[in-house]
Amino acid sequence: MQVPKPPPNPNTPEQPYGPLSGPSDPTWRRRRLMNIGGNQSLESNSNADERTPFSRYNSLPRNGSYGSIASPPNLSPTRSAFRSLRRFPSIGVRIPAIGTGPPSPQLSPSIRKSYFGGQRPISAYDAPLLPEGAVPDAGPGVRTNGIRVWYSSYSSIDWLHDTIKDSVRRFRLRKRTSFRGRLRSRIDKSVGWVIVTIVGFLTAVVAYMIVRSEQWLFDIKNGYCAIGWWKAERFCCPGFDDVALTTPYFVTSSPLEACEHWRTWGDVFAGKGDHTLEDDLLAYLAYAGIALMWATISCLLTIYLTASNSFMTRKDSGVLGPSFADADGGKETDAVQSPHKRQVMYYAAGSGIPEIKTILSGFVIHGYLGGRTLFTKSVGLALSVASGLSLGKEGPFVHIASCIGNIVSRFFVKYETNEGKRREILSAASAAGVAVAFGAPIGGVLFSLEEVSYFFPPKVMWRSFFCAMIAAMTLKFLDPFGTGKLVLFQVTYDKDWHAQELLFFLILGVFGGVYGAWFSRLNYRWSKEVRNTTWLKTHPVAEVVLVTVITTALAFINPYTKMGGTELVYKLFEECRPGNQSSLCVLDPSTQALPVIYALLVTLAVKAGLTVITFGTKLPAGIFIPTLGVGACAGRIMGILVRWMQANSDPDLGYFAFCRGDLNCVVSGLYAMVGAAAALSGVTRTTVSLAVIMFELTDTLTYAVPVMLSVLVAKAVADALEPKGIYDLVIDLNQLPYLDAKHVYLWGDNTVSDVTDLDVDTIRLDEENTVTSLRDQLMNLVSVEEDGGFPILRQDEGGMRMLGYIGANELEHALSIVADDGDAPVIFHTTSAYGHGMYATPSVSSFTEEETANGGAVRNNPFDFSIYMDGAPLTVQDNSPLELVQEFFTKLGARYVVVTDTDGYYEGVIDKKAWLGFLRTLGEKR
Repeated sequence: MQVPKPPPNPNTPEQPYGPLSGPSDPTWRRRRLMNIGGNQSLESNSNADERTPFSRYNSLPRNGSYGSIASPPNLSPTRSAFRSLRRFPSIGVRIPAIGTGPPSPQLSPSIRKSYFGGQRPISAYDAPLLPEGAVPDAGPGVRTNGIRVWYSSYSSIDWLHDTIKDSVRRFRLRKRTSFRGRLRSRIDKSVGWVIVTIVGFLTAVVAYMIVRSEQWLFDIKNGYCAIGWWKAERFCCPGFDDVALTTPYFVTSSPLEACEHWRTWGDVFAGKGDHTLEDDLLAYLAYAGIALMWATISCLLTIYLTASNSFMTRKDSGVLGPSFADADGGKETDAVQSPHKRQVMYYAAGSGIPEIKTILSGFVIHGYLGGRTLFTKSVGLALSVASGLSLGKEGPFVHIASCIGNIVSRFFVKYETNEGKRREILSAASAAGVAVAFGAPIGGVLFSLEEVSYFFPPKVMWRSFFCAMIAAMTLKFLDPFGTGKLVLFQVTYDKDWHAQELLFFLILGVFGGVYGAWFSRLNYRWSKEVRNTTWLKTHPVAEVVLVTVITTALAFINPYTKMGGTELVYKLFEECRPGNQSSLCVLDPSTQALPVIYALLVTLAVKAGLTVITFGTKLPAGIFIPTLGVGACAGRIMGILVRWMQANSDPDLGYFAFCRGDLNCVVSGLYAMVGAAAALSGVTRTTVSLAVIMFELTDTLTYAVPVMLSVLVAKAVADALEPKGIYDLVIDLNQLPYLDAKHVYLWGDNTVSDVTDLDVDTIRLDEENTVTSLRDQLMNLVSVEEDGGFPILRQDEGGMRMLGYIGANELEHALSIVADDGDAPVIFHTTSAYGHGMYATPSVSSFTEEETANGGAVRNNPFDFSIYMDGAPLTVQDNSPLELVQEFFTKLGARYVVVTDTDGYYEGVIDKKAWLGFLRTLGEKR
């Protein structure tokens, strides 16, 4: 047996020292694994792994997506088809020889100390809670299904394991009956409430800073405040909301010419004289130049600060990453061929809601909810919205709030070491994000339940409600708009609706459904067939510049196209009260209706077309406000047409007799609100939460029926024309592994055997398993599946018996610890169940203590990988219905399901990503 090399320094956080040690440096871990069986030390062979025989693994093709396996066209869901989804050319890994192998090696005291002593770094996810040396209760209440280490990027979490782990933790806390134990138990119960309080408060503070920054950045394109350059136009001119928009066509000067303190760039260039064409041209160039600058800066921040290949954490795998060369600092030699890179994501781009949905369903993307992404998303969002592009800031608030929730939860071990528990905080944070976006805390909770969250028990609902309330209260106190309102377009109507108007609300619902389906499909095709196949794919900054130039060129068609999205929605929602001289208030429909309808139709077409090409660019962008603007334009047009029909009908007879001659009985702003709700429902397919948000925006339930009718009709029409909303289409476009539990599938004649992967590499206990052979198997697995593991089997009289399952991350961690002894045999046994704390003691005496009941296995033996093994994996018989497998993945959150025959013998494995690939083929055949 090879003489052990000098042990790693236990005080160095990059190097592990035992089963429960924290994440080591991925590059260090990779080098350890690649040099297993070599004769040179790491110190003298820092670059040797670049020319080792295992460099051939670098040239293996990689899956270019971030999620489920992309299904080939016309793929039928057969056994051979699903085996081919994960099959790659053989790489010639040697087959371990069959034999019992030598006994487990006894390590020197210095190595024992390095493994189980020294300063403890960040603990593994399953670190025990008991004090050192304490003996845990071995009863069934504290037994778990094996140690799980940290999850690497682009892998799925094990909901079952995290649930069991939290149950064990709570059992141990409640078991302590002393005063200190009861106090710890109560503190543990209150930690979740403390976190959601902090998250709600910080979300409101960040939202306030974004709103204030965006207002000033947007207004500086038109001019500046003479009494304070840092003031937005709203705060420079106290009468901002009451000034009428009276100029319907091209103007370069601000419509707020009555404000003596606000100086437009036209005024600056003209001096004290009259505006000339040259002055107006210079003002336009200033507007376009500043807008282009804001958009470009936002895009550059997004690309250079949040590219997915720039994120590398200690929890990432050293061998499961997208590129071995990248893990080694980008060094490449002639012996190392550059692998097919994983497509690059930009974490701050888009709204983030599709990715948040995927993360809450159990997917891990390290860095997506980190501090760098939070900073870039916040700053970039203010800049992108201020540039005047057809996008909004409300949707990205969900991503921003989730980042805050993730960062805050890191400071609490209860949530930092349990991904399942952490998603409870993220659900509450999502509710807070919607609460500050629309000033609708109740709607935020329902949005988190309906659209974002995957697991939403009553406890999460209460905390989400509390988090949203804290966020709304804080934002109300900060008063970002200076009006006392949580959002700019919050309105209050004082007139009731009439039953005869339901017909027009129904028409608006149909429009919303048609527009939602049209927009979703067109944006999907633009992204897939134009953005991802032309030069725009490799020049994202040029795309943003081009879209910004087009937007600024169309901005001055009329005053409404020039407005920001939030301001436009506010004007369209506005009620025509006595004395209001806004151009949208049609007092004489026979003479004023057509010019306003024409201007709104142009605005609708411009905003809709620009949104199609803008949404999906590489900068922070939401879809809520542009969609609300398009729907509000359609609703306002409908309201004006209804007023025109009322004005030309008999006041005592006919359809509008209910008005009794009152020309103000039809509220055009109400039609705008109903149209906005219908359009947003058609695009996002939200229903209940959207209706509640609209109720909170109007501070009344008077208009519940019109909004509910339009929303339901819009969703029904949109589903008939395009089954998936914009978020689901983005998930499909990015190939994110999102398993929709709400979708109903038609299984047909397919069986479990058709989905089972029979080619999964296994660990055979009747063969010799050494550190080197397991490393070879791990590398072979990496070439096929990045989020897999190994079934552990034993030969029985009738076939192979399933004894357990070990994940790739756990095996990598275990091998990196014992990498100095490549020929040492590795032990797996199942005669004793594992309980938390069993392998936690650092004492040398317990390390050398033998247990004859376990076949001579050494307690706390680092070559005993049984502690990482799931001894009770979820199994299903091959004659089971596919509905049962679907329930395992959706209701239980399984990461993998082991398939056995009717006699209990092992047949194969169905992992979550392969199951998603199977469901995709079912969807394509429908």
